[in-house]
Amino acid sequence: MLLYIHIPFCDSKCSYCAFNSYVDKFAQREKYMHALSLQLTYEFKRFDVSETNLIETVFIGGGTPSTVDPHLYSNIFQTIRPFLKPNAEITSEANPNSATYEWLEGMYALGVNRISFGVQSFNDTKLKILGRAHNTTHALEAIKNAHEIGFQRLSLDLIYGVKGDTKELLTNDLEQAFSLPIDHLSLYALTIEEHTAFEKTPELAREEIEMTEWLFEQIESRGFEQYEISNFGTTKSAHNLGYWKGKDYIGLGAGAVGFLKNTRFYPSTDIEHYISNPLEITEELLDENALLGEKLFLGFRSCVGVEAALLSPKQKSEADLLVNETILEYQHGRYFNPNFLLADEIALRVEGY
Repeated sequence: MLLYIHIPFCDSKCSYCAFNSYVDKFAQREKYMHALSLQLTYEFKRFDVSETNLIETVFIGGGTPSTVDPHLYSNIFQTIRPFLKPNAEITSEANPNSATYEWLEGMYALGVNRISFGVQSFNDTKLKILGRAHNTTHALEAIKNAHEIGFQRLSLDLIYGVKGDTKELLTNDLEQAFSLPIDHLSLYALTIEEHTAFEKTPELAREEIEMTEWLFEQIESRGFEQYEISNFGTTKSAHNLGYWKGKDYIGLGAGAVGFLKNTRFYPSTDIEHYISNPLEITEELLDENALLGEKLFLGFRSCVGVEAALLSPKQKSEADLLVNETILEYQHGRYFNPNFLLADEIALRVEGY
């Protein structure tokens, strides 16, 4: 079982961001963290968390978790600590400008053992275009501080497919990244989402398949294995893998999503409403077709693959055709996709659409 905690506070709103996050709600932080604790107790009962049903991973995302002081997380950690699997992976996202040495020290003391930094680029001009609040110096300092404090698991995000990107710029990003003590890298193409600052300037997104393939090759040539379309590393994120394997997960906070067996849970996305009503949660029942569709989509875009036993005879026949065409691989009762860029097309073909 996984636990996701959503922190919707941000020190600035990035131009491409469509996540549930706010730059003007900081006064609500203490009340919000209390509401998280109330929902956590409720979800522990719903998900039957116990000494025989432990939490395998924790992921604190956002928004920007580094805008909330570590002491405000203490009640949550006090609640979950007795129910954590030994050596559980506990990740927090962080922005380089707000992840101070003191913040990193505080989170490390609570038990966080992995930090994912939202770096996006080591080019200051590009960072300004993206609306980031940090610069290259902030990023280098934050990652080095985290390593000095004792974090052995460090990840960073990079964005590509931005107007003005060149191989020279992206090569510099990669060289900077691989000069740092990281074991994981997430690589995302810029996408233009509705209700973002970039919605009016869609021409800023310039992903080209040749550049994407070149980037993938460059990262793998430096020893980071690609284990999902956007994720590379010498170690894999256990939390990410848990999602792709279809494990149950608790979703805490305004804008989070939970999943148990065949039901999704949606707390309110509005911060004030969530604080007043943290147990007001909408449920969505998923039928077998929807669950299978997700397993196909997630399995073919990651190293998880798809279990053959899940497929109907017609779907299995289609998958076998793709094996014969060397598009899919078949091993130990599962189908695997060696080219994640074809994931959506393959999933649709096998599913039968």
